[in-house]
Amino acid sequence: MKNVYFKRYEGNDPEILSQLAQVLFEHMVEVEGVTLEKQVPIKVHFGEKGNVTYVPAESYNGLIASLKKRGIETSYIETNVLYRGSRTTRDNHLKLAEDHGFTQIPITIADGEMGESVYEVKIDKTYFESVKLGAAFEDYKQILVTAHFKGHGTAGFGGALKQLAMGFASRSGKMAQHSKQTPKVNIAKCTACGLCLTKCDVEAIKVNDFAVIDASKCVGCAGCIAICPVGAITNDWGGENFKEKVAEYAYGADLNKNNLYINFLMNITKECDCMGQHYDPIANHIGVFASMDPVALDTACLDILQKEHGTPLFESGRVTLNHAKKISFGDADYQLIEL
Repeated sequence: MKNVYFKRYEGNDPEILSQLAQVLFEHMVEVEGVTLEKQVPIKVHFGEKGNVTYVPAESYNGLIASLKKRGIETSYIETNVLYRGSRTTRDNHLKLAEDHGFTQIPITIADGEMGESVYEVKIDKTYFESVKLGAAFEDYKQILVTAHFKGHGTAGFGGALKQLAMGFASRSGKMAQHSKQTPKVNIAKCTACGLCLTKCDVEAIKVNDFAVIDASKCVGCAGCIAICPVGAITNDWGGENFKEKVAEYAYGADLNKNNLYINFLMNITKECDCMGQHYDPIANHIGVFASMDPVALDTACLDILQKEHGTPLFESGRVTLNHAKKISFGDADYQLIEL
């Protein structure tokens, strides 16, 4: 049974969230006897352009201060997204982070300019022999993984596990989780410019009147999606067994690391922060949670949310938690300790 620490807060003021996160972090480090590494980056989500319910930059000030007073070097770390948007390339991603106020510490985009920087972790699980993660994550033995716990159209909910799985994955790793790795070409949009050819290292694309992708050659790197100037190339977001694949990628991202985890259970919307539009919260703010175990943490957050909301909100996300148990990842049994 793993400990999950909790500070209740029925609001969303960034300064108070910052204080609560700091208290939880410092308590967890002390009580759990955590040895902190000399370098501990903070995994975050900068929010998509147009989204207003992501965790604000000011909410991380307490965690940053806590690390710095211990003489620990820290930075924000994130990966590029699979879809076309404000976070598709490193330069645009950094600009968005700045626009959203994430300027307190340096930022590392772990998978390079367009998601091409990759390292693989062998896991030998049901769906994957190995997972493809942003290369920069290999440099760290310990990461402070923070997540906004909210809904997600495909995963059921987004929390620590999805932050590990999608948040650590390179572009090709994100593609693998969504399954059906060959992108689709909208021939009505395609201008036959040929830019996609420059991002395909396996010669899977031919361009005549429009681009054609050979599924037998495509390795699912999604570079063509990122570079297409007119959005003619897209992924099949449906995928197969997506929730189970999230559990396996989360397992690989956590493997052989002594990570710490914090979830912000506030601004709870039906969709994730990748959606570049305004969403109204669908549940009350609850507070901030912390644990050394991401499975225990997400389970506790889902349990308390459903209990206080009075409905099985985001229940489909338990498929991910159940698969985590099947592959011996984490511990769904927890002791909730309110500070």
